[in-house]
Amino acid sequence: MVFMYFIRLCLPVLLLAYLINYPCVAGKAPEAISSPLALSIPNEPKSIVDHQDPIEIDASLSLSKVIDLTLEKYPDSAWIKAMEDEAAAIEQRSQSWTAGASQAGLRFQEATSGTLHYIDAFVQVSLWNLGQRDAEKTVANRTEASAEAQAAATKLRVAGLVRSALWDVALQKIRFEQAQTEIAFFEQLLTKIGLRVELGDLPRADYLLAKTELLQKKSVLTQAEAELMHARKRYSSITQTTKFPAEFKEELVALAEIEQNHPALRAVNSQIERKHAQINAIELIGSGHSSLAVGVNSDQFTNDPRSNKTASFNIGVTVPFGGSAHLAPQIAAANVELNKLISERELLFRDLERLHHEAKHNLEVNKVELGIANELKQVAEEHLNMMLLSYSVGEIGLLDLLKIQSRTQQAILNSKERLVMLQRDKAVYNQAVGVTP
Repeated sequence: MVFMYFIRLCLPVLLLAYLINYPCVAGKAPEAISSPLALSIPNEPKSIVDHQDPIEIDASLSLSKVIDLTLEKYPDSAWIKAMEDEAAAIEQRSQSWTAGASQAGLRFQEATSGTLHYIDAFVQVSLWNLGQRDAEKTVANRTEASAEAQAAATKLRVAGLVRSALWDVALQKIRFEQAQTEIAFFEQLLTKIGLRVELGDLPRADYLLAKTELLQKKSVLTQAEAELMHARKRYSSITQTTKFPAEFKEELVALAEIEQNHPALRAVNSQIERKHAQINAIELIGSGHSSLAVGVNSDQFTNDPRSNKTASFNIGVTVPFGGSAHLAPQIAAANVELNKLISERELLFRDLERLHHEAKHNLEVNKVELGIANELKQVAEEHLNMMLLSYSVGEIGLLDLLKIQSRTQQAILNSKERLVMLQRDKAVYNQAVGVTP
């Protein structure tokens, strides 16, 4: 009897000591988050559902390497390669001595008597108009520069997708691990409460309440795992790999505004410059290309007395005129495309300024929010310590304790999330000002 009384007296104290020293509950700081990007899970627990999207942590893989590997498999790579081929083709045309395809002809004429024969042979070449060849060379240079600018803009766009996917995985992992921690806590709590119920120290209602809370936490864990798997799948879908960098933290760049060398702006500007060059080349065509024809005429191979039995050399130049009305629609169509590009550049600059402002503002907000979240976590943990003591001596009920415990866990989660979000916002800011890792 004395032994049972001793057990009933000491059990609340033992329970209180256990809860106070349980990780991420009270009395201890949450797990070290100095590097929230270390996503390696050496002994990843068995998934709750059968479906799982695993990832493999590769310590040798950097953020810039992931972006480069993703770019190699990105669909736009074929488009950029086609632009480079186009630039090479225009360059080859500008190096040609003729403005178009040359022609060779042979004409044979025979009299009805069969004794008189005329043979004409000629070669006709198309000539460059004044300055047109240099204009074609400029178009080739502008096309090559445009291909390079488009490649840089595509790389920045791919970097944004990779950055977003990586930080989404990091954030979902934090939430999943927090849900696991809460499950472990409530499983231990349910076991302790069960023992006290068996001893008659607590009503069964407390056990049922703790059991309900545990089941709800398991539901939260299931959803957290699903979101983590979705984030992993999004990452592997974008990068076409399941290898994950161990570290992808970024330092904030010193750029304070959108500059004209922003890759997206340079891509549009290069297209505008190319279009200007194309319009200039079209205008220099004028009414068309002049042509030079060189030929020979022979009636030597004949016995007819009417034949001069001579060979002659002839040359001719053809100059087109009056073709401006036919060229005007091409110039007008090119001007439509040019002004559309100019309009797109203005809209793009406005969007970039807006994204830059949002990134800068979110960064400043999350710096403040992180400080508040850390302070709130400390207050919540101290409050939980006090309430655990009050519960152990019967001053508050289990329902009140669970509410305080829930608020404390949420405060801990907010602190972890804000730290990850602050690092993510640095990456978003770098992306906004056009810096690729």
